Amino acid sequence: MCRDVEFYLVDIFIAIDKIKRYIQPFNSATELLYDEKSWDAVIRELEIIGEATNKLLKYDFLENDYRIIVDFRNIIVHEYFGINENIVWEVVNEYLDEFKQKLINESKKLDLSLAIKAAKKENKHNKNVLNFLKELEDVLSS
Repeated sequence: MCRDVEFYLVDIFIAIDKIKRYIQPFNSATELLYDEKSWDAVIRELEIIGEATNKLLKYDFLENDYRIIVDFRNIIVHEYFGINENIVWEVVNEYLDEFKQKLINESKKLDLSLAIKAAKKENKHNKNVLNFLKELEDVLSS
């Protein structure tokens, strides 16, 4: 199934929001690592970000500089026993916000309403995601 750029962008926005919520209770990489559900959830959302970023690169929506995100995803997926929690911690605390802002700036040139509507339908029972999508709509319309 071929998806439009807008849908991959919304996937990334949702994944970043989830990661930010998941890491909120933790003060260190080690704390996150030792909470297996939160660790696994963060890793899964990073995989989604990497896969969606790969699609955006193929659509020439992003510069090739963002290939590093795809490479990071490949390490997570294929070397899962060797994932360094400190690198994950650094990525989620220092780089995701910058990436999100870059995507928000680029997204303002597009109409994400159809993708957001589909995400709302898909997440109709997830209050956190629905709240985030409303906030995203507000940010994109400003």
